[in-house]
Amino acid sequence: MFVLTTDHPAWVETAAGGRKRAVRTATGIWTLGWDQDGLHTACVDGTEDVKPTFITTDPACLPDTVEAGLRAGLKKLGVSQRLANPWLWDAITTAILRQVVRAGQARKLYRAWCKAYGTTVGKLATAPTPTQVLALDDEQFQSIGAKFHRSALRAAAEHYEQHATDWVMLNAEDLAAALTTIPRIGPWTAAAAATDFTGDFSIYPHDDLAVRTWAAQIAPSHDWPDEKDKAFGPMWTGMTGSDRTALHTLTLSTLTWGSHAR
Repeated sequence: MFVLTTDHPAWVETAAGGRKRAVRTATGIWTLGWDQDGLHTACVDGTEDVKPTFITTDPACLPDTVEAGLRAGLKKLGVSQRLANPWLWDAITTAILRQVVRAGQARKLYRAWCKAYGTTVGKLATAPTPTQVLALDDEQFQSIGAKFHRSALRAAAEHYEQHATDWVMLNAEDLAAALTTIPRIGPWTAAAAATDFTGDFSIYPHDDLAVRTWAAQIAPSHDWPDEKDKAFGPMWTGMTGSDRTALHTLTLSTLTWGSHAR
């Protein structure tokens, strides 16, 4: 059995302790479920031509250059699977709504955003489309707590409608660079969105507070830099050197450990 990575705010817990989520692919809307019997997927609207895909990550493959306590803790986690977000627009939206606010608040905001203006699937919902976002007035943003994010969401919707066809063909690094051309989308937001969509965590903003927090909890005896120390990023990437697959595994496994522990 594997661990499901539930860092994305669309994953909600079921009464039985499982997880469920609605997602939009290029051809349809799907419901995803995870329980003691494994993953369950169903296309509920549109066609099954483009299916959701999951990225499998095994921390047992981490090199010996990774700090020993961190490596041992992640090995105990075991194999994980994470959905590569099949809708780039949702990945961009999610990253924007994470700006400034803490993770718990961002989850609540994302779910309120989808429930109020997105497409509902039973008790689940997907994000509103770029066209729907551009039709919202100022009061509609403010009513669900997204006043701060209003200009970024509008700018992203406009650029997405113009460039999405090209963007979805890019690799993670080039996609992150392309997304920074959107007003109010900085390197952190762009990297987070590109990572979510491609599933490549080698470009994730590695000095993110979540990575720092979980790393310190996994390996508390290690001398980690404090929150304001810029040495964390180079230390983190230095543990895997030029091996981008190992950096992906290290980062994603750490974030999975955090979501699993919570």
